[in-house]
Amino acid sequence: MDCIELTGIRCYGYTGYLTEEQVLGQWFEVDITLWLDLTLAGKSDAIEDTLDYRSTISTVQQLVETSKFALVEKLATAIAEAILQPKQVSQVRVRLSKPAAPIPGFGGKITIDLTRSK
Repeated sequence: MDCIELTGIRCYGYTGYLTEEQVLGQWFEVDITLWLDLTLAGKSDAIEDTLDYRSTISTVQQLVETSKFALVEKLATAIAEAILQPKQVSQVRVRLSKPAAPIPGFGGKITIDLTRSK
């Protein structure tokens, strides 16, 4: 199966367990892998024969920027479910990271990595 990868989608959002996270917000980084058949698009060179990934990027941005979930697991799941809606996509991998999680003494990032199929 073919895939399209969209990496480095950076958005400011309000998902988090702490009240401050839902009020002040924070940056999120999202990487998406979409599995779909690209055979026809590879022959036709027509955008209507593939997934216009601009709409996928817009969906991710909209969900991150407007959602106020307590858990990043819920946000990652919402992104995966929305991306699976177009008929061309058979499977999606979502990697959602909080590069500056508000945890005292922790300088790393937290990443949720999930894969969903139709």
